[in-house]
Amino acid sequence: MNIETIFKKLYKPLCLYALHYLGNDLNSAEDIVEDCFVKLWEHEPRNQEAYLYTAVRNACIDFLRKSTFVTDIEPSDLENIISDDEAKLRSEKEARLWTAIDNLPDKCRKIFLMSKRDGMKYREIAEELCISEKTVEHQISKALKRLHGSRDEILFVMFTIF
Repeated sequence: MNIETIFKKLYKPLCLYALHYLGNDLNSAEDIVEDCFVKLWEHEPRNQEAYLYTAVRNACIDFLRKSTFVTDIEPSDLENIISDDEAKLRSEKEARLWTAIDNLPDKCRKIFLMSKRDGMKYREIAEELCISEKTVEHQISKALKRLHGSRDEILFVMFTIF
């Protein structure tokens, strides 16, 4: 697989994977993932996906060790926060969810995010957008129907990332 194809496929999941280690430090997560893609390009390993996940994990651990906010941290302490397999699985689900959210119609996406991400009540959304509460309810229902995966999986991922 060429570097452009693997970048398009794995960039978002790898950033989300890095966030499982780094908390909400999106800038550092993106920097780490980009650096790992540069290393991938330099080394050209056989299993590019495995290489990238391992490189991102190790780079996150190194970043946390060097951080002024974290001191005397052992690798085993970091690994017990969340298993690599679980972090990878979650990041892939989150990436699929965000892609599905990005593909919602504009109005539907905006209302869905106001409700689920921002925690706004239907009444508040209706007032802010000058629409009826029934329209808000319909748009949320439409968004949930359009999002792929089971309702339980979507809700689990949403509670994890919102």
